Amino acid sequence: MRIATYNVNSITARLPRLLAWLESSGTDVLCVQETKCSAEQFPHDELRELGYESAVNATGRWNGVALLSKVGLEDVVTGLPGGPDYEGVQEPRAISATCGGVRVWSVYVPNGREVEHDHYGYKLGWFRALAAAVAEDAAGPRPFAVLGDFNVAPTDEDVYDPAVFAGATHVTPAERAALEELRAAGLSDVFPRALKYDRPYTFWDYRMLAFPKNRGMRIDLVYGNEPFTKAVTDAYVDREERKGKGASDHAPVVVDLDLDR
Repeated sequence: MRIATYNVNSITARLPRLLAWLESSGTDVLCVQETKCSAEQFPHDELRELGYESAVNATGRWNGVALLSKVGLEDVVTGLPGGPDYEGVQEPRAISATCGGVRVWSVYVPNGREVEHDHYGYKLGWFRALAAAVAEDAAGPRPFAVLGDFNVAPTDEDVYDPAVFAGATHVTPAERAALEELRAAGLSDVFPRALKYDRPYTFWDYRMLAFPKNRGMRIDLVYGNEPFTKAVTDAYVDREERKGKGASDHAPVVVDLDLDR
């Protein structure tokens, strides 16, 4: 099974590229973030033509997550159980389902904005709710993984220059401690192998030629339990998909599984 996560930064804007990538990549299950559309606008029909079932948690122009699968889409749950509101709204940031025997979550963790901003506290609260919500599946016998845009670089080596990010969100001790809570629940970071560069970054800002200069961050992550990680045969960032006109500012992270070994 090939499973991937991809922050498309608007599925409407990215649809032609997404459809072409799905056809060429051989992906069986895709976790999508930042759909930036309503549920009614989601392109179920176009995806169905490629053989994908789809489920979406989306409410409008911000946020939004989805799951696409060629291997079944069962027991769909939208939202984060016990998750916090932001300004009275339960934002569409999580969706989960069982795909080909693997329990999969697609998540778009809040950005946090600035350390002094109330969105930062919301982000940490969201992480706590996520750790609690996945604990049972993380410790279970079935392959299980949380994939998505975590908006945290796990270590200083996951940003191109730690000094640039000093004092900013995405690299604070509290955010990294939130990832440690997921590890304590039984999940491990499935680290992509390096391809063109030593560090497999997943996000490059559109500004200041960040992508050509490889000024990136690794914030799109795959956290799997032991049955999941034991099945991993390969993991990589599809950096080619970040190139060219109309690309997202993120690249897909791809994981290959052999569930029979």
